[in-house]
Amino acid sequence: MPGGNRVGAVCADEFVAAIVKLHSKHGERRGGGVWEVLGAVLTLLSAAFILLTFPLTGWMCAKVIQEYERAVIFRLGRVVKGRAKGPGLFWFIPWLDVIQTVDLRTVCFNIRPQEVLTADWVPLKVDAVVFYRVVDPSLWVTRVKNGYQATHTLAQTTLRATLGAHTLTDVLTQRTGIAKRMEEALYTASRLWGVLVERVELKDLTLPVSLRRCMASEAEAARRARAKMIAAEGEVKASRALQEAASGLSPVAFHLRYLQSLSSVQSTASIVVFSLPTELLDMFLSHQP
Repeated sequence: MPGGNRVGAVCADEFVAAIVKLHSKHGERRGGGVWEVLGAVLTLLSAAFILLTFPLTGWMCAKVIQEYERAVIFRLGRVVKGRAKGPGLFWFIPWLDVIQTVDLRTVCFNIRPQEVLTADWVPLKVDAVVFYRVVDPSLWVTRVKNGYQATHTLAQTTLRATLGAHTLTDVLTQRTGIAKRMEEALYTASRLWGVLVERVELKDLTLPVSLRRCMASEAEAARRARAKMIAAEGEVKASRALQEAASGLSPVAFHLRYLQSLSSVQSTASIVVFSLPTELLDMFLSHQP
């Protein structure tokens, strides 16, 4: 039965592969356990040596860091369990430990002007400022190689992506909301590095010269139109007020007001003022269709 032989051979191969894989895992686990035991032995021997020679080696095993700093200790290539050391005085093993100091103060950096294309295809040049601080020194040291450069690059790309999803009107009128969205995006992306983004501010928006001229012309035209509308509304209100005032005057009072208006007009060489009887004006007005 060639088919049965083939199936049996496949099963045998799978069984052998499973055994080899199990042995390899056991060997890796066993090797890892051996190295852990060796590291523990070296640590104990080093501690005993320090205790025996304490007056001479004590000054080598002490380190002081500032209030705003924390120390991440690598012992034989592995981070020492527990929170970062500091501030103040702490002890370490010089020939087994490597210390990396992390600054916990708030860092501020400027994002250089970025060429951004808005959602309505308007080119902009935008710069911003970002404030952040390290909240987990162990993650800051182990998760990212150059945290400052990584945060700076992330801020640049986030600025472009955030502004590219909005129109020019939104960017000009909703700067606070856009900065808040950018802050949330930066926090979501950088919290795995042990970073807390505290604040993001858009500093300046630079428009092309031609676009600024168009916007200025549009704003000037809108202001002129608004001024003409206001003047027309004022004339309408003034004419209505005059009509109401004239309707309440008697013929004698109307005639006196007419003479007073004529006397207030200054006659010059180019302007000649003369009075007409009001009866003639009434006659002309009555003959109009």
